Amino acid sequence: MSRAAVLALSLGGTVGAAHAIFSDDEARKAIVDLRNRVTAVEDAGKARSAELAAANAQLLEQLTALRRSMLDLNNQLEAMRGELAKLRGNDEQMMRDVAEMQARQKDVSQSLDDRLRKIEPVKVSIDGREAIVEQDEKRAYEEAIAAIRGGDFDKSVALLTTFQRRFIGSAYTDSARFWLGNALYGKRDYKEAITAFRAFVAGAAEHPRAPEALLALANSQAEMKDPRGARRTIEELMKTYPDSEAAQAGKERLASIK
Repeated sequence: MSRAAVLALSLGGTVGAAHAIFSDDEARKAIVDLRNRVTAVEDAGKARSAELAAANAQLLEQLTALRRSMLDLNNQLEAMRGELAKLRGNDEQMMRDVAEMQARQKDVSQSLDDRLRKIEPVKVSIDGREAIVEQDEKRAYEEAIAAIRGGDFDKSVALLTTFQRRFIGSAYTDSARFWLGNALYGKRDYKEAITAFRAFVAGAAEHPRAPEALLALANSQAEMKDPRGARRTIEELMKTYPDSEAAQAGKERLASIK
């Protein structure tokens, strides 16, 4: 073999070896780069995972705080509902109390009105004359008159006597005197009847029952066996009240008095 061939063969082997060496270095470098890239990716992934973990932890903390807030709000809402129910209950109780108070006030007002009606003065007609009297005054007078109409003269005398002492200056005074005389006449107490009729006529000469009182006075005198006094009374009746029915009756009665 020639030297040229040998040289060529040697150069060829050297070139192949060099080529092989170069390829291994690049592969190793590529592997290193790849590893570095993988490591970088892993590190980036770890960092990202850490960030995500931190973000998740923060989000979880926020969710936990939100849940606590919602729980607190729910508790507050329940408390407010309870207070509202309590207030409604108080309002309802207050309304019931107000209604009860109004009912009591109405009852009190009605009772007061009833009491006032029982004690407030009333207008009455006494022997054709209108007057204002107290209600107990009216009742006392009417009770005495009812006793006369029932024929209980003793009771009537007692009631009318008490009436005159109790209701001094009453609008019923003249009428009470007149009926007292009649009650005394009814129980045949002619002496006291004469006194009552004289007091009536002396105090109420213009009263529409004055002529009747004079005639009753004359009858009482006649019962007391005082014909002279009876005739004088009838003559006074005929002179003072000539147009009265009592005067006409007295004229007729005069003939029978002896």
